[in-house]
Amino acid sequence: MITEINMPSYIFAEMVGIFTVLVIAVSTFLPGISLKSKRYFIAYFLFTALSGILFAIDIMTYMHQEALLFSKLLNLIEYLICPLPHIVVTLYLIDYCEKSFKNNIIFRVMIFLWVFYSIMLVVGHINNIFFYTAPDGSFYRTPLHPLIFTPIIAILIIDLISFIINRKKFSKSHFYTFLIYLLSAIVSTTIHSFVFAIMVVNIATWICATSMYVLIITDQIEQYMKQQVSIANKNANILILQMRPHFIYNTMTSIYYLCDQNPRKAQQTILDFTTYLRKNFNAIASNSPIPFSEELEHIHAYLSVELAQFEESLIVEYDTKCTDFKLPPLTLEPLIENAIKYGLDPDSHPLQISIKTEKINSNNVIIVKDNGPGFDPENVLNSHNALSNIKLRLDIMCNGSITINSVKGEGTVVKVIIPDK
Repeated sequence: MITEINMPSYIFAEMVGIFTVLVIAVSTFLPGISLKSKRYFIAYFLFTALSGILFAIDIMTYMHQEALLFSKLLNLIEYLICPLPHIVVTLYLIDYCEKSFKNNIIFRVMIFLWVFYSIMLVVGHINNIFFYTAPDGSFYRTPLHPLIFTPIIAILIIDLISFIINRKKFSKSHFYTFLIYLLSAIVSTTIHSFVFAIMVVNIATWICATSMYVLIITDQIEQYMKQQVSIANKNANILILQMRPHFIYNTMTSIYYLCDQNPRKAQQTILDFTTYLRKNFNAIASNSPIPFSEELEHIHAYLSVELAQFEESLIVEYDTKCTDFKLPPLTLEPLIENAIKYGLDPDSHPLQISIKTEKINSNNVIIVKDNGPGFDPENVLNSHNALSNIKLRLDIMCNGSITINSVKGEGTVVKVIIPDK
């Protein structure tokens, strides 16, 4: 029979057990988590659930003389299994930092401490050095009881020190999750080694299990975001490789005629076109933000090629004093290319394009303005692949945003906002 005093601890242990079983199911079937990480998470929650189940059974057999031998054996198994979730976390941290287990000092120290702890536990259980069970089934601790938890506390402290040293390898969410886990485990284990504070241990176990569950969710989110960036980059690369044939044809034709009319200008156009192509193909190899100066060089090369063909129909103005920031490659070039594609008409008034950057509070703002025919910005953002990719990559890679204000017959203003990190 469960005593009234042990009822809260029993209920809490059952809650932890049910929670961990549910998380095991989630960890098993949740997509997006690597197989290696999934194995660590499942092992952690299996050991945690097993500890909760053993504790619940221990409470049910407590004070039953007929189950004295079983209770002693159960208590030994419970002590052996309880630290195993922390061992799994240690292995996960070593693996996460991309360190090999072979010849790893932390791994070797952990194995030594774990073996030492197990030997102390078995010897202590036989000789009643650290605790013993009275004939009536009551459980008692000796003054030496705190020593038995010393190896486990040492493992957790080593984990904490190693974790802080390698903190730059962790994302912000991972850093705080592991920090909460390790501190909770260290504090609760230390308290429980001196005082019988099973409720403190149960609460700490709940916090640790919740922290690991949060880690699973953040891993899932990060994997999803990486997949979205990868898809957006692939789509952008496809658009690069599908350069407008008429643009290439017109450029080569212009260079052909300029060779006779203005050889120096032909040389400069070839150089600009080469720079444009090089920047395009460099963008394919880049999956991270680039300095704005590089994007500006790309834009300048593209517009110089267009000016060589449509010198009388295109006016470009630059006001780019603010350049100390990064943005995804091919953020502005497709916007300007669209402006020329839909707004340039040699038989109408010249197309004016202005490119301006400014610093507003802690944001870097890029403004691209033209006096073209205008369009419906919502339809363009939702249907045009290039602009959709720009919007997605800005959000994921730089926490940036893009707004388009367009009035038919008056022109378009595109504003890109990139916060300082």
